[in-house]
Amino acid sequence: MNEIVLTNKKHGMRRLILTLLAMALCIGIIVIGAIYVESTDNPAILLVGILLFCISWIPLAGLKILKPQEALVITLFGKYVGTLKGDGFFAVNPFSSSFNPAAKTKLNQSGDVSTQHSIIQGAQNGQNVDISASSNKISLKIMTLNNSRQKINDCLGNPIEIGIAVIWRVVDTAKAVFNVDNYKEFLSLQCDSALRNVVRIYPYDVAPGIDTTGDGVADEGSLRGSSEVVAARIRDEIQSRVNEAGIEIIEARITYLAYAPEIAAVMLQRQQASAIIDARRMIVDGAVGMVEMALERLEEKDTIKLDEEKKAQMVSNLLVVLCGNKDAQPVVNSGSIY
Repeated sequence: MNEIVLTNKKHGMRRLILTLLAMALCIGIIVIGAIYVESTDNPAILLVGILLFCISWIPLAGLKILKPQEALVITLFGKYVGTLKGDGFFAVNPFSSSFNPAAKTKLNQSGDVSTQHSIIQGAQNGQNVDISASSNKISLKIMTLNNSRQKINDCLGNPIEIGIAVIWRVVDTAKAVFNVDNYKEFLSLQCDSALRNVVRIYPYDVAPGIDTTGDGVADEGSLRGSSEVVAARIRDEIQSRVNEAGIEIIEARITYLAYAPEIAAVMLQRQQASAIIDARRMIVDGAVGMVEMALERLEEKDTIKLDEEKKAQMVSNLLVVLCGNKDAQPVVNSGSIY
């Protein structure tokens, strides 16, 4: 199904004026017919005027008004005629109808609002009844779909919760309306499916021996550290699935990423332990460097000569002071060092 854009239908004002003139002419015929009936008792002209007036409003049913970035898919007796695009006042076949199977679908996304909304309160039971009038117009604006968070196992089997925001728009109205049953629900389901397929390839954090690119070589790809790469891969995956629905995926972004609650505490302890180990390693490296520098400075200026035993004792004391968790309490020896 290919989209057909109707470009020669933008003459709604002309039809409106002509229809109003025709209705005024019918009213004139009715008046003349009424006068003629009084004089000749022949109601033929009056009946013709009434009949013409009853059908003169039919061309008004083909008038369509569109705002910028809106489209209307037109069908005539079940056959696709074309699509109206762009802002303006259009005139089409009055027996044609507009079609949009996703008009009443409300998802967690921008653009899903009712064109008219009213509340009627019952006089007897006091209940509120919401009446929403949906429109068959298709929005061509850029919209954002924000599905609910999903719990998915990463490539290591760890359950994580992840949410994405997909920026999309309709580029082919005929495919969106006729190739799928409901293009909004179709997009939502394909986003969830594509997200699961991509997340299962990556670990939450960098892990050894994991190949995320499919080239057979282990790499450092992860959901937390390679968010841009993962988002681009999710976008391409979704786009490949919704091409037949006439939808363009502009961008996909990860909006939420965390371990599932059942393992979040354990993974937090693991991260804390890893951070403590890295910090200790840095402290030890710095302490060893400071001890080496102290010994070199003492030897350069011949400030004091120490044998190997005293050097070992000095190194031990300095490392204890520099690597300890708490402030050291020095002991002053006022006598001989021997």
